[in-house]
Amino acid sequence: MKRLFIVVEGQTEQDFVREILSPYFYSHGIYDVRPILIHTSKTGKGGFVNYYHLRNTIKPLLKSEGNNIVVTTLVDFFRIPTNIPNYNQCIQAGGSVAKVAELERCIAEDINDIKFVPYIQLHEFEALLFSNNKGFEEYFTEEQSAQTGAIVEEFDNPEDINTRPQYAPSKRILGIKKEYNKPIEGNLIAITVGINIMLERCPRFASWVTNIVHRCQRRKA
Repeated sequence: MKRLFIVVEGQTEQDFVREILSPYFYSHGIYDVRPILIHTSKTGKGGFVNYYHLRNTIKPLLKSEGNNIVVTTLVDFFRIPTNIPNYNQCIQAGGSVAKVAELERCIAEDINDIKFVPYIQLHEFEALLFSNNKGFEEYFTEEQSAQTGAIVEEFDNPEDINTRPQYAPSKRILGIKKEYNKPIEGNLIAITVGINIMLERCPRFASWVTNIVHRCQRRKA
């Protein structure tokens, strides 16, 4: 069984890997799952504002960890860096799903390693929290959770929640609860929602998770 490295852009995603994804992967026999924050400098970590920070985090992992690994990413499409290779060409593809698929393809071509699987979340981590309203009901007021519940009902697929700045999932949450604390509340809500509901409601996310399981279970890369 291969080791799995998931390169993430922030503390929230790092905790999401530890608290939500790792137990799911463990249940499929993948016992070594490591979230890796993007290195932004020699002393700083986290944030996805420059593609080369991501690239310079991934490349050493692929070179130093041998062949018995899978390296993937968990980064947001919302406000994705524009210096991804062929960004302007990718962003001309029709629809958000097509745009993200093209961006993932260009990143894969640039990294050029069979052990690497790029993944970009539509439109951002917070979309997963709208898979149902249980987490918001647990940690928001009744009035606030009524508003989040209306968003859950509006979208059959939470990944379709609008990416325009004022309508992105995180902006919608902040519009409802100004003091929303992403690193703490985000993962508490995610735990309450549960991985199985996320996989059921979010098809791109589910496809990525399934692909990673299959890749890690293969004897060869």
